[in-house]
Amino acid sequence: MKRVVFNQKGGVGKTTIVCNLAAIAASRGLRTLVIDLDTQGNASQYLMGPNAAPPDKTVADFFDSALSFSLAAPPFASFASETGHDNLDVIAASPRLDELVVKLEAKQKIYKLRDALRKLKGYDAVFIDTPPALNFFSRSALIAADRVLIPFDCDEFARQALYTLLENLHELRADHNEDLMVEGIVVNQFQSRSKLPQRLVEELRAEGHPVLGQTLSSSVKVKESHEHHRPLIWEDPRHRVTQEYLALFKALGD
Repeated sequence: MKRVVFNQKGGVGKTTIVCNLAAIAASRGLRTLVIDLDTQGNASQYLMGPNAAPPDKTVADFFDSALSFSLAAPPFASFASETGHDNLDVIAASPRLDELVVKLEAKQKIYKLRDALRKLKGYDAVFIDTPPALNFFSRSALIAADRVLIPFDCDEFARQALYTLLENLHELRADHNEDLMVEGIVVNQFQSRSKLPQRLVEELRAEGHPVLGQTLSSSVKVKESHEHHRPLIWEDPRHRVTQEYLALFKALGD
């Protein structure tokens, strides 16, 4: 299963959701790969830690190889690095992604990630982290994925951005990936005691949008997990937010 977590709005928890769902998959014995397409590289840092040796290859090297004609292109798995966590690898981000965009778009390489993932062997689950923009790399991820999860934080600006996002996804599905399934909207940093978040979620559901039943709470434990570079399933398995992630993972299924 290939999942992408995407929202054009920043600060909604894409990276945290990607890394924690991937960590749960790995903890369940699934050979799991995270692909970090955000030049900030937060997913790579979260999973590998600040003291890890620089990866031999990054996702920029993959896209760089897509620009050169070769009869023997390196397998996609060769760009992966170990994270230090069992069953969990990452294809790390790189600032060089920004330098490659113009060339990749000019040579129409938007399907290269899809083609590489179709040939990928040795992994049971793939999670893709994306930049907070509908650019070449997020489009590549959406074209390559089977399912998309949409993080949503509860405010009016986020709701208006969500409507635009859903329209963009509808267009992308029609033009590039009719098999892409919007798996659901994940309500993140949810404050159950506040009236506004509850009202926004209820209104979205009443409008027929696929808001998932499992919400994710706001907690300092998540920030501690970032600081320690340990996803929640390893940072604090019994914590309330960890249990919410486990329930979300179970609800998503295979």
